[in-house]
Amino acid sequence: MITFSPLASSSAGCAYFITADGLPPLLIDAGIPFKQIQEGIGFSATQLAGCLVSHAHGDHCKAVKQLLRTGVKVYAHPATWLHMDISSPFARIVQPKRQYDVGGWKVTPFEAEHDLEGTLGFVVEAGPYKLLYLTDSAYCRYTFEGLTHIFIECNHSWAIVKKKAIGGSLSTHRAGRTARTHMSLEKLIEMLKSNDLSKVEKIYLLHLSDTNSDEVAFKEAVQRATGVPVYIASKGAGVSI
Repeated sequence: MITFSPLASSSAGCAYFITADGLPPLLIDAGIPFKQIQEGIGFSATQLAGCLVSHAHGDHCKAVKQLLRTGVKVYAHPATWLHMDISSPFARIVQPKRQYDVGGWKVTPFEAEHDLEGTLGFVVEAGPYKLLYLTDSAYCRYTFEGLTHIFIECNHSWAIVKKKAIGGSLSTHRAGRTARTHMSLEKLIEMLKSNDLSKVEKIYLLHLSDTNSDEVAFKEAVQRATGVPVYIASKGAGVSI
């Protein structure tokens, strides 16, 4: 059994806690204060298999130094370690399209489409489960087979962004950056339809914009397009879903 607990999922900070039978728990991204992570995982940081970090923006890596000091192995792209300027015996370098063993989890990083070098998504396998994690990526250049769970950004709707830009409530610069660096509802549906979803049990929408999204509409649209149950990750401390 897999459980997914969004500790936080917004531009203010992102962190996700995943458990599977027979394996130590896994943290993906650490963009909130270490104390908040500890509270969210039941003060069990020393029991983590590790932490996967997608990239070096603060809303994804804020607690990395504290995790390393606690002895947690943190996995990230070489460019991410350079951006964070951190050195630790617990820092682990990963390269795209190579598989790594992280405390029994099989982890395969791949390149994401963001504005920071070294940004990664991850395919994570545990027994019969195959999970896709992708955030802060305008689109995905890859397709995947055999996925059972999808944890993916649905930051904004281009229709909402375009309407705001035309109306003047959103600058054209901000609208353009949003479209270039984050996954829209429209791109997400296009991406999901290009993948094999025959085994997918659940889709979790992550990192929704506070001002350029609509939770109810996004959930309904993705569920209608895929036929798969869809959940929205909580912006703040969440519960297992």
